[in-house]
Amino acid sequence: MKKTVLITGASSGFGYHTALNCAKKGFRVIATMRNMKKATIFSSDELNDHVKENIEVWPLDVTDPVSLADFSDRLKDLSRLDVLVNNAGFAIGGFVEQVPLEAYRRQFETNFFGVIGVTQAVLPLMRKQESGKIMNVSSISGLIGFPGLSAYVSSKHALEGWSESLRLEVKPFGIDVALIEPGSYQTNIWSSGMEIPDDVYNPDSPYAFYLKGLWKALNKESHGNPSHVADLMAKLSDQGNLSKLRFPIGPGVRMNIILKRILPWAWLERIVLKKLLP
Repeated sequence: MKKTVLITGASSGFGYHTALNCAKKGFRVIATMRNMKKATIFSSDELNDHVKENIEVWPLDVTDPVSLADFSDRLKDLSRLDVLVNNAGFAIGGFVEQVPLEAYRRQFETNFFGVIGVTQAVLPLMRKQESGKIMNVSSISGLIGFPGLSAYVSSKHALEGWSESLRLEVKPFGIDVALIEPGSYQTNIWSSGMEIPDDVYNPDSPYAFYLKGLWKALNKESHGNPSHVADLMAKLSDQGNLSKLRFPIGPGVRMNIILKRILPWAWLERIVLKKLLP
């Protein structure tokens, strides 16, 4: 029997590449997306027929209760679900003083509460079959804070803690939970996928002096190929039990995690601010 893999936010980036990789392995892939106009990406002439026939597209807005309810009803038609990849997400940039509270709430609605909603919908099926994998796409930002990205960083920190609790809760039912923690990759979350309040670019902003160094540092980062993250998630989907919770991946990610663990905060603070401030 084919493994069934369900991926949220599959219209681009990690979600899209993971859908393709899993389809190439012969899995049944359910690729969900908010904007169904983007579904044509999976009918491209560039994809071979074997890949196309293994992918079906479902509509899902993880922030919409009605969409989640429809999604839950549709899950009842599945005989099994082997893997859930919670990938849907976006980023809000800007300094805390400039980011409206409502924007923080929207950030959490997608990156955190959306993950909870989708997971709650699939858990009864996985628990009944006594098996399953849930992979939550986090970020190095879920482990290390960065100025100008507090909304995104805090949503990923929340996801990290929630995933720890979830893994302990569902392990006795044969369900594994893993955190995929990419560094900087060439996905649209850092371009068209990032939302930035207008005040951030105001030359009269008290943070204007900070902004130049911040974007320079972000743009200087080594951007990996998103297919590498997709390769990892397809590999994990195909293997047995996941013995680890966290899977950091990307240029410099492991070193940054080690440095945060061993260096005093005052040293880290000095290093970061020296890079960013004029």
